[in-house]
Amino acid sequence: MCYTSNRTYGLAGELTGKKSVACVIDTNLTITITYVYIFICSTFQIDFWNPETITQVKPEMRVDFRVEADKSSDVESLLEQSGVEYEILIDNLKTVLDAQFDSNVRATGHNYEKYNNWETIAAWTADIAAQNANLVSRTEIGTTFQGRPIYLLKVGKSGSNKKAIFMDCGFHAREWISPAFCQWFVKEAVSTYGSDTLMTRLLNNLDFYILPVLNIDGYVYTWTNYRMWRKTRSTNSGSSCIGTDPNRNFNAGWCSAGASKRPCDDTYCGSAPESEKETKALADFIRKNLSTIKAYLTIHSYSQMLLFPYSYTYSVPENYAELNTISTAAVQELASLYGTKYTFGSGASTIYLAAGGSDDWAYDQGIKYSFTFELRDTGRYGFALPESQIKPTCEETLKAVKYIANYVLDHLY
Repeated sequence: MCYTSNRTYGLAGELTGKKSVACVIDTNLTITITYVYIFICSTFQIDFWNPETITQVKPEMRVDFRVEADKSSDVESLLEQSGVEYEILIDNLKTVLDAQFDSNVRATGHNYEKYNNWETIAAWTADIAAQNANLVSRTEIGTTFQGRPIYLLKVGKSGSNKKAIFMDCGFHAREWISPAFCQWFVKEAVSTYGSDTLMTRLLNNLDFYILPVLNIDGYVYTWTNYRMWRKTRSTNSGSSCIGTDPNRNFNAGWCSAGASKRPCDDTYCGSAPESEKETKALADFIRKNLSTIKAYLTIHSYSQMLLFPYSYTYSVPENYAELNTISTAAVQELASLYGTKYTFGSGASTIYLAAGGSDDWAYDQGIKYSFTFELRDTGRYGFALPESQIKPTCEETLKAVKYIANYVLDHLY
């Protein structure tokens, strides 16, 4: 089954017609479909949504990608000639993007049930720390390529010799639901401390380092120029193409499988590990606090998955069985609220090989509890998840995060 989504996109004078196609490949059509994808990629401008590159396409995998709207008929004809069935999933992506802002909340400033731009989030980090000085503090761990401060929140009750969990959001600029969750987590921490037994226990005994948005420059660009931007906004020597994929930029099988050496590609690994100021700031902070940080959580979207190492190799981590057991219980906790189904497992075997990811890097640094969340949905909205789904998405994800944090607290090492 193959799904196509018509996209007509325009923002800030940048008008591009797009169409996206998502396929589940029949094993009998594998060779044909592989040829079809290669032909499409060589003929048309492709923006892969899931997986992230053609090299990650596998049999029985659903594939989401966009092509220019004026080429959509040619792509559909090619799919039909190859015997691939498809249906329209999103008729007009511009309409869907406009409809993202469907929250009934009428707030002019920061609001947890709306998507907030970077300026609003930055102001919020200062406000939440000032208003909850007994639980929250803010530091600056670096600056972005364009000079914006990278803020980190430390959430937890003051105490000595406390261990910590590091959680980041906003690696990929277009994944707006990700920063929304980091903000939601901090809200829940400060508002339920003292009343929610589990949250109180966690904050009394652990610190949480929360990085609300890592790829700030890219996030700003999605608000001002191009909603579907993914990478950072750094310049690349010898190329007019902008940006590096921050989640291919870590020294964990760097630039091998599932990453590109071409600066124009969305999965470009960068000129070297930690070539991006943003990824180096994160890595430096974690290295500096390795004796304290006992778990690493990175929040992405979409596809409703909970992944753990490894993604750059099919080899499994030493504590594979433990990570699998934690994931089993965590996704059950998540599903208990709204019935949302998550799949889980090691990244390479569950979805595809992808080198240079922060979760693998953190694990290889000695952080034995390392997880990647891929939040809602499974493709109906993709990166254009409506604001009306922020609250349920964050509520269910919080249950899984609290479960993992509690497990870590009970199994400190």
